[in-house]
Amino acid sequence: MDFYNAYAHGFARVAACTLPVAIADPAANAARVLEQARHCHDDGVAVAVFPELCLSGYAIEDLLLQDVLLDAVDAAVASVVEGSRELTTVLVVGAPLVVDGRVLNCALVVHHGEVLGVAPKSYLPTYREFYERRHFAPGDDRRGGSVTVAGQSVPFGPDLLFDVVDVPGLVLHVEVCEDMWVPVPPSAEAALAGATVLANLSGSPITVARAEDRRLLVRSASHRCNAAYVFAAAGQGESSTDLSWDGQTMIYEVGELLAEGERFPEGPRRTVADVDLDHLRQERLRMGTFDDNRRTHAERTSQFRTVRLELAPPAGDLGLRRKVDRFPFVPDDPERLALDCYEAYNIQVYGLEQRMLAMSSETWAPKAVIGVSGGLDSTHALIVAAKAMDRAGRPRSEILAYTMPGFATGSETKDLATRLCASLGVTFEEIDIRPAAEQMLDDLDHPYSEGEDVYDVTFENVQAGLRYDYLFRLANHRGGLVVGTGDLSELALGWCTYGVGDQMSHYNVNAGVPKTLVQHLIRWVADSGQFEDETNDVLREILELEITPELIPATEDAPEQRTEDTVGPYSLQDFTLYHVLRRGYRPSKIAFLAWHAWHDVEAGEWPPGFPADKRGAYDLDTIRDWLEVFVRRFFASQFKRSALPNGPKVSAGGTMSPRGDWRMPSDAAPTAWLAEIEANVPHS
Repeated sequence: MDFYNAYAHGFARVAACTLPVAIADPAANAARVLEQARHCHDDGVAVAVFPELCLSGYAIEDLLLQDVLLDAVDAAVASVVEGSRELTTVLVVGAPLVVDGRVLNCALVVHHGEVLGVAPKSYLPTYREFYERRHFAPGDDRRGGSVTVAGQSVPFGPDLLFDVVDVPGLVLHVEVCEDMWVPVPPSAEAALAGATVLANLSGSPITVARAEDRRLLVRSASHRCNAAYVFAAAGQGESSTDLSWDGQTMIYEVGELLAEGERFPEGPRRTVADVDLDHLRQERLRMGTFDDNRRTHAERTSQFRTVRLELAPPAGDLGLRRKVDRFPFVPDDPERLALDCYEAYNIQVYGLEQRMLAMSSETWAPKAVIGVSGGLDSTHALIVAAKAMDRAGRPRSEILAYTMPGFATGSETKDLATRLCASLGVTFEEIDIRPAAEQMLDDLDHPYSEGEDVYDVTFENVQAGLRYDYLFRLANHRGGLVVGTGDLSELALGWCTYGVGDQMSHYNVNAGVPKTLVQHLIRWVADSGQFEDETNDVLREILELEITPELIPATEDAPEQRTEDTVGPYSLQDFTLYHVLRRGYRPSKIAFLAWHAWHDVEAGEWPPGFPADKRGAYDLDTIRDWLEVFVRRFFASQFKRSALPNGPKVSAGGTMSPRGDWRMPSDAAPTAWLAEIEANVPHS
C-alpha cells in the first residue's frame, strides 16, 4: 500500500471552479477553463466542475441562438477536448449545444482527449428573472440518447453515471443549476442508481440570501443522498445588465461542509477537497432504507447508463485536503461544542429522570446511589443525578453518594469528592473498603495478604468489585438504584470490572459518553452556571486531575498509576473508536487519518478550553502501537458490552449497547484486523 497517498485510502480529490467569463467569447473561455484544468491536474484533482454555460457565458440572452456564437462554442469544445489529452483530471464544463434542431443547456464530461458523455439540463426556470425556455429545450426527456460532439458520438441524457474504475467508489453524476431546486432532482435518482459524487454546474445569479438557500439545498442533497455534492456557480465577468453574480463554490459530504470558496472573487478560484468515498459507501451499507428507496424507484434507476473510465490517479504523498478532527466526538467550533454539551447533558439527565420515574409508585421513589471518587466520570454522573433530582422536584439529599477509599486512594481526590458532595447538598458517607479487601485477599490466599507487594489484576478487582458490591447492597438497604459512572471509552477498551464492578449498575448515565467528551461536559456545566458557584469551582479543580484508577499504591520505583499507560492515550483511542463504531474503517485508514490529525501539534484546530499544556503530537509508530492495543482490547472485551445495563445513547458517533448501535459475538478474533495493520501500516 502507498500508505501516505490519499487515493490509496478511499479518498478522491474534487474541485469546484469558478472563473472570469468573457461574455460571448468561447475561445477565451476555453483557454481559461484549460488554465484552471492544468492547475487541477497538478494538484492531483480527479474531478473538476466548472459553472453553467461557462464556455459561452450564462447571461447572454438571444446571442445563444446566433450561429456565430454556436459555431464558436463548437470550436471551444474541441479546444477543451484537445487540451485535456495530457491531463488526469476529469473536466465537467458547461456549454450550449445544438441537438435535434434545438439548443440545450449542457454539461460536457471530458477526459484524456475525449468527451465521455453530455448531460442536458432537465428543468428550465421561467419564473422571476429566468426565461430559459426562450432559448433552450428541456433535457428531462432525453434519457437513453446520444449526440455528436467534437466529431465523437457520445451518450447524451440526464441518466449518465461516470464510473472511475481505478478509484473504487468514485461514480460521478452531473446536473445543471435548476435541476437541484426541483422536488425530485435528477441527482437523487442518480444516487439511488449508484452515483457517489454529484456535480452541479450553476449560473445562479446572486440576490440577498440566495447563497444560504444554495447551501441548504447542497447540504441537504448530500445528506439525503449519502453523497458528495460539488457546486460551482458563475461569477466575475457575467453580464450585469439586470443581475449580479458571486461565484459561490462549495463541496459537501453527507451534510458536512468540506470546503467553500470566496464569494465575489477577483479572478479564478478553485475550491478543492478530498471526498471520502469509503464514508459514502459505509453510510449506504448501514442505511438499509437507502436501498429500499432504490427498489421503490427501480424502474427509473435501473435505466441509468454507466460510462467507465480509468483515471490513473497520482501516487505518493498528496497531503489530505479536508479537515480531520483530532477529537471526532468533540467539535472545535465553540457554539457547536456548547450546543453538543447542552444536548448531551440533558439527554443524560432526562434518561435518569425517566428511569427513576418509571420505578416510582404513588408512595415511593428510588433514591440515586452513586460511588464518588473525585475523578471525571463519577463527578459527571453525580452532577447528572443532581440535575435529574432538580427536574423531578426532589431534594438532592435523596442522592446517596459514597466515597470508598482503597489502598491507593489519594487525599486530593478524596477531598475533592467530599467538597463536591457538600456543595451539592447530597447525602454523603465514607466507607473504608480496605478491611473488607484485606479479608477477601486473605481468603483468596493472595500474596498481598502475606506482606508481598503483588499488585495484580486480582488485587485491583477486589477493590473495584467491593465498591460496587457495597453500592448494590446499599441500594437494597436504602431503597435506591445504582447510577453507573463508566464511560463509552472504558467500555470499548474493556477498562472496567465485570459483573459486580463498574461494568454494572441499575442505570448508567455515562454509557454513551466518550472519555474525551466528559471533560468538556463538566466544563460546560461549570461555565454555564448549572449549579452554585462553590460547586462550579470544585468542578474546575477536578478537571485538572490526572486520569488514574487509584488501585495500586505508588512507590519510589512505581509512580502513581496512570490509566493511559495501560490502555493508551484516550485522545488516540477515542479517535479510533469513532472511526470503528461510526464509519467501519480499516485500521490502516484510521492510522492514516490519525497521522494527519495528530502528527503536528501546531496544525489544525483544538477544541475550545483544551489546555495548551496538555496538547501533544503522536508519530506513526506510536499511533500504530496503540491501534494494535485498541484492536486487541476491543475484541477481548465484547463479553462485557454484551451484558451492559441500560443507559442513553448520547453521541451520533454511536454507543456500545447490544440493544443499540453495536452487536458482535463475544468470541470473535481480531486476527484479520491485526493482519491488516501489519500489512498496510508501516513503521515510521
